[in-house]
Amino acid sequence: MKQTVVLFPAGGVGHVGPMTQLAKVFLEHGFDVTMLLIESPIKSTDSNESIIQSMAASNPDISFHVLPPIPPPDFAISTKHPFLLMLEFMLQYNEKLESFLSSIPRERFHSLVIDMFCVHAIDVAFKLDIPVYTFFASGAGVLSVLTQLPNMVAGRQSGLKELGDTPLDFLGVPPMPASHLIRELLEHPEEELCKTMMGVWRRNTETHGVLVNTFESMESRAVQAFRDPMCVPGQVLPEIYCIGPLVNKVSTNQEKAERHECLEWLDAQPERSVVFLCWGSKGLLSEEQLKEIAVGLEKSGQRFLWVVRTPAGTDDPKRYLEQRPEPDFNVLLPEGFLDRTKDQGLVLKSWLPQVDVLNHPAVGAFVTHCGWNSTLESIKAGVPMMCWPLGAEQKMNKVFLTTNIGVAVEMAGYNTGFVKAEEVEAKVRLMIESEEGREIRKRSVELKKEAEKALEDGGSSQVAFLQFLDDVKNLAK
Repeated sequence: MKQTVVLFPAGGVGHVGPMTQLAKVFLEHGFDVTMLLIESPIKSTDSNESIIQSMAASNPDISFHVLPPIPPPDFAISTKHPFLLMLEFMLQYNEKLESFLSSIPRERFHSLVIDMFCVHAIDVAFKLDIPVYTFFASGAGVLSVLTQLPNMVAGRQSGLKELGDTPLDFLGVPPMPASHLIRELLEHPEEELCKTMMGVWRRNTETHGVLVNTFESMESRAVQAFRDPMCVPGQVLPEIYCIGPLVNKVSTNQEKAERHECLEWLDAQPERSVVFLCWGSKGLLSEEQLKEIAVGLEKSGQRFLWVVRTPAGTDDPKRYLEQRPEPDFNVLLPEGFLDRTKDQGLVLKSWLPQVDVLNHPAVGAFVTHCGWNSTLESIKAGVPMMCWPLGAEQKMNKVFLTTNIGVAVEMAGYNTGFVKAEEVEAKVRLMIESEEGREIRKRSVELKKEAEKALEDGGSSQVAFLQFLDDVKNLAK
């Protein structure tokens, strides 16, 4: 009799995507997998729902189950931060979650694996005596920092924001500028949003263990730090299992029959000659910044593939909820830019198959916001990165990639919110033309091999996953 694993991701492609990759690992080990979803209360043009529907359609072996809907909060009129509203909304699903989990016979129930933002489900799992594990979709470095952070701010009379770029010391990672932490965590420790987020990170380590989307050789210091008794003095942290990198695979030959136009364009470019620029599904830049990038790219003389989206309006967190019109290149890009660079680059308005692009032999560097999914896709493809973090934990990832791992350079100016054309030109040239760029590419190729090795039979990530399965079995005894 097959056992059932229930995976419970937070909404959004950035969370459902990695969870789907985890589901495939469970399927390979002979489990039935149910992906539990909450109907998103946010209707945005990023079309999360349609992408998630296509994920479900292309993964028929995974059972996707949507919990019965409850009335969503009104994000438009509430004065609360959308993140707080979302957490409150998800907490209200605990009754329906309990009902669904109770419907699975206990002898068939293997484990519940929750997303880092679904900590409210821990109480339900403990009540039903079900093994519950966290799936941390970011890296071990971020996990280590966020686990140590609540102790660091406890008792502080002011937020970390006032420290500016002062380096903070955490076990297992390079000195981290205070400004590079998740923005909301820099506020006063008693401020509601900061306090709530600290609570979420604390609860992430209250499960039976943490599955992390990374591989041990890449982040060994951070992994050891999490296992160190001094990570959180007086607290025994759960076991950590590095089971990644879990990313989408390159399209098969059958799927390539309907290839995206950008892949046809890349076919005509020399090997490792193209800079690929993409800031993820939430990465929005200003109109002024887009024009500046265009100037830098044109002056560099290097080939480029660039995804341009309609600019950000304000710093309001609710801007992510807005309907975003299609970008108008005539307004957003310098006059005549597309004509002058038609033989140099390709500019696209929306989605493209990022994994296929990164694995194309013509791509030589990736300008990225350093979201962890994009980071792992780049590492798995052996493509060096040019770091342009925007929010969330991306600045922390930038520190790891440039300082620790050595497969990236930073785009100076990201931390002030504006990168100049001269910087774009200089870094693009450095990555494609210079000896330093060749060295970074060489390290990227070596790291790609390490990633592949970790996922092979007998590799560290395979061994960690088998250890996790063994530990779940021992919990039941």
